[in-house]
Amino acid sequence: MKLLLSGGTGFFGRAFLDYLKFHFSEHPSISVCVLTRSPGRFLDLYPRFKSLPWLSLYECDLLDPSSLPRGRQFTHVIHAATEATLSSSIDYKRHYFEIIDSARSILELAVRSDVSRFLMISSGAAYGPQPLTMKKICETWNGSPFLPLASSAYGLGKRAAEHMCALYHDSHGLDYSIARCFAFVGPDLPLNAHYAIGNFISDALSGRDIIVNGDGTPLRSYLYQADLAHWLYTLLLRGRDEEVYNVGSDVTISVGDLAELICSLIDPGLKVHIRGGATGANSSVNYIPDVSKVLGEFGLRAETSLREAILLTADRHRSALAV
Repeated sequence: MKLLLSGGTGFFGRAFLDYLKFHFSEHPSISVCVLTRSPGRFLDLYPRFKSLPWLSLYECDLLDPSSLPRGRQFTHVIHAATEATLSSSIDYKRHYFEIIDSARSILELAVRSDVSRFLMISSGAAYGPQPLTMKKICETWNGSPFLPLASSAYGLGKRAAEHMCALYHDSHGLDYSIARCFAFVGPDLPLNAHYAIGNFISDALSGRDIIVNGDGTPLRSYLYQADLAHWLYTLLLRGRDEEVYNVGSDVTISVGDLAELICSLIDPGLKVHIRGGATGANSSVNYIPDVSKVLGEFGLRAETSLREAILLTADRHRSALAV
């Protein structure tokens, strides 16, 4: 396998490279080319990826198609480059077109290379809000982010990128699968972004009480990053053409209970403060995938419990703080 990986320097990408490093470093049956704007900076930040004989970094900008590798042949592509760590000052229009333009660049490259498999990393955000009456979102749900809202740019951009895969399948015969990814946790998760679980772990490691905005009742689920990487590798090799697959855990926990669990595991002396202010009655507050499809087709399941995942994540960040 000659794999091209976009987004290899982000959370998904590092989780995937760690998975390959663990399983294939001694007897490599795969070569991986990671696209990045700054190879040197990436290796300085994550030296564990230095000197891997099967890994190469290619300096380019996905938004500049002329900078992408030419004359190199790849057999497989994973496109995971879209930034999901959104700030409060995000330019939604720019973000929307970055999702679309980067997907088009990678799809064109995949066609030029005549790849045998293309895996598009999408998001559960493509389903739009989970209906209050729906316990878990399955792949047959045809929901959509609300079109008139600028803040729907991420979910709608992902839907557009998915549709582009269908267009390239129709016009070029590209064999593709789509992984709609939900929520995750692991040592590579940034603790200072907009992810509740990361914020809670950061507070607990810093000895701060955890503040829960809202009433703590929204339901979430979290898949550990090593399980995520294994699922993506399986879908890359075995996912059916033109199929969408949910990727995530279906073991639910409320946001309030999550905060309590993190306190009990990291610093039992801390307290959780629920600020209140429930979400409006017409809004969905849950985000849970139905993963029976990947279980039925591939036998995939979460191998790491949420408790263990939190401890592994906290240990890595605690070690980093001690340096």
